[in-house]
Amino acid sequence: MTYTRKNFAAALVVAAALSLSAPAMAQDGTIYPMETPVEKNAIPLNTGGVANQPAKETWFKQWGDPMARNITAATLTPFLPKPGKANGTAVIVAPGGGYRWLSLGNEGWEVAQALADKGIAAFVLKYRLHPTPEKLEDFTDWMNRPRPAATPNPAGGAAPAAAQQLDLSNQLADAEAAYAMIIKRAKEWGVDTARIGMIGFSAGAGLTMHATLNSKTMKLAFIGPVYGGMGPVDVPKNAPPMFNVIATDDFLFRGQFGVIESWHKAGIPVEFHLYQNGGHGFGLGNPDRTSNRWFDAFMYWLEVNRFLKAKAA
Repeated sequence: MTYTRKNFAAALVVAAALSLSAPAMAQDGTIYPMETPVEKNAIPLNTGGVANQPAKETWFKQWGDPMARNITAATLTPFLPKPGKANGTAVIVAPGGGYRWLSLGNEGWEVAQALADKGIAAFVLKYRLHPTPEKLEDFTDWMNRPRPAATPNPAGGAAPAAAQQLDLSNQLADAEAAYAMIIKRAKEWGVDTARIGMIGFSAGAGLTMHATLNSKTMKLAFIGPVYGGMGPVDVPKNAPPMFNVIATDDFLFRGQFGVIESWHKAGIPVEFHLYQNGGHGFGLGNPDRTSNRWFDAFMYWLEVNRFLKAKAA
């Protein structure tokens, strides 16, 4: 079965929720309260708020990583290469969290800094989220609630049918606004507007795919879904090359290769790395997992596809 553009990314609503029960990697999986940090370099995208959202944005820590929830105002945080090192390529980084919270450290800031160190202008997209309970203890109880029987879903994992209907219009608008801002300030940030890509993790991978399949304004040069949904999709004729990463022990894999086959059958360049282990939510990597080398492979893929070499002035 091939799934339509509209319902592919929405099925990832429980992706990060399920990952909370994954084995801890030298960190405590308990949810701890955290003071809201001052994001000095965050630029408001002014895309609006979230309807029927009375709770304010709050932060917590889990697995040692900072995470935000109840986000009602989208922002974009630039991580720019050091002077003289920029190659002109830019990447929008979309963290995951089931569209209910964002893993901004593990899947946002750390990844963006690693990209900037390679000469790539990286931009962490803090996109609007669907509401969660205001009190942390209620949120924790909500996360640990009994879940209904799972059914097959377009992400290749298992999710309640209701999750497939999640509205991603806010998230898509935020991604489009981020892309538009990078285009507008390209000269200031040293960005080649023909070399803007997007990578995402878990639900962020879903948003990356959703934008690729649905946006009328974003013309991405490449995409990199990392441990996202594996179900087949209808590939647009102008779809960009794709670099895709997942581990065999990720609950979203389930032996499916649908999105890879879709890209291949459409004649669009695709590179796929299926790792022996890594689980879900590994970001740049966890100790003693084969998936830890994915970032090196991604850099080489960008190099071979001529995204890392600065163009002559």
